[in-house]
Amino acid sequence: MNILLLGSGGREHAFSRAINQSKHFSRLFIAPGNAGTSNCGENVDLNPLKLDEVYSFCVENKIDLLIPGNEDPLVAGIVDFIESKNLEFGTSIKVAGPNKFCAQLEGSKDFAKAFMVKNAIPTALYKTFDATNIHESEDYLKTLTPPYVLKADGLAAGKGVIITSNFQEAVDTLNEMILGGMFGSASKSVVIEEFLDGIEISVFAIGDGENYRILASAKDYKRIFDGDLGPNTGGMGAISPVPFADEVFMSKVENEIIKPTFEGLRKEGNPFKGFLFLGLMNVAGQPKVIEYNVRMGDPETEAIFPRLKTDMIEMLLAIADGGVDQLALEIDNRTAATIFLVSGGYPGDIEKGKIIQIDETKNKENQFIYHAGTKLTNGEIVTNGGRVIAVTSLNSDIKSALSDSNELAELINFDGKFYRRDIGLDLLKYENESI
Repeated sequence: MNILLLGSGGREHAFSRAINQSKHFSRLFIAPGNAGTSNCGENVDLNPLKLDEVYSFCVENKIDLLIPGNEDPLVAGIVDFIESKNLEFGTSIKVAGPNKFCAQLEGSKDFAKAFMVKNAIPTALYKTFDATNIHESEDYLKTLTPPYVLKADGLAAGKGVIITSNFQEAVDTLNEMILGGMFGSASKSVVIEEFLDGIEISVFAIGDGENYRILASAKDYKRIFDGDLGPNTGGMGAISPVPFADEVFMSKVENEIIKPTFEGLRKEGNPFKGFLFLGLMNVAGQPKVIEYNVRMGDPETEAIFPRLKTDMIEMLLAIADGGVDQLALEIDNRTAATIFLVSGGYPGDIEKGKIIQIDETKNKENQFIYHAGTKLTNGEIVTNGGRVIAVTSLNSDIKSALSDSNELAELINFDGKFYRRDIGLDLLKYENESI
């Protein structure tokens, strides 16, 4: 089986490794990939958003299965595009991902909120503003109890959310987002949300258009510094599973959120096929949706996939062809702790091209290194982004897994390397309660 994977981050390296280990594996291309994915398949210079070029590559290289790793090509409608080309030219390229309508769950915060309200899915109160009604925003803000949550409607690379407790700052920020183009076209419309006080959790499910299965839970850590301090990032690490996600909580997630999401999309005539990410807030035991993503998260993927025992290609084919309900889905019960090593200055200005040294001679069993912002230059692995490498360890509990990952992080060096050392420590109280 020939496979094309679109993307270049740690998530795509995790996909690549899992695909490479499948008994069905034949040939893997990654576009554009990174230094790590080059060890799992062939990196190709292909822009995932140039849909015609992606289709042509698939035809020329006899691609059987296309996997859009990140949100951009999904929101751009790559699934619909490939399906239309299949009909037009008689090709049979399978795609493991949702169509453009479903991708709006991630591509538009306003669409997602309206969908949740329509389907009685628990979420925060909200109202959407743009240049036509921005004059009403101050009155709406006054109805809310601070902090105030402002979200760019469109895709903003995970950075389109501003939270402030200062009323005037909220007003000024809203103006800057809508009228000043703070996040470009993504913030032409802005969703103002009620602040939810609780603890975050990510839950992942897979669907084939008819059936769904819950994959796993994880907790992502966005703030740059220990203690959840400093600005938001793309993610500094993750823990999977989340100890407070017990049977009672997950039953609420499934019955009140996951099931009505899949059913709601089917009723719209757009059944969901792919990976569904639910960004939730646990508010005193009640899950509420913060956001949807229509693909695997990053760094959650690097924490979940090491726990996945199911053959990756079998899972992807079940998504694309149907049969998710028959899939032998098996997850390791141990805890995975993922830490991201980032460039100095991240999430602000960074310097690229720093040589990376990796000492793999002291790696323990059940430890994984995932490349993200890396590339090969003159035979050297060098930094090529803010989030550079993710390290993951599997162990019996959070403390042990985190200790192993911290040790692994020390075996990787580059100028300006920085990482958090407290990933998951806030969950220890829940882990102890569950023992």
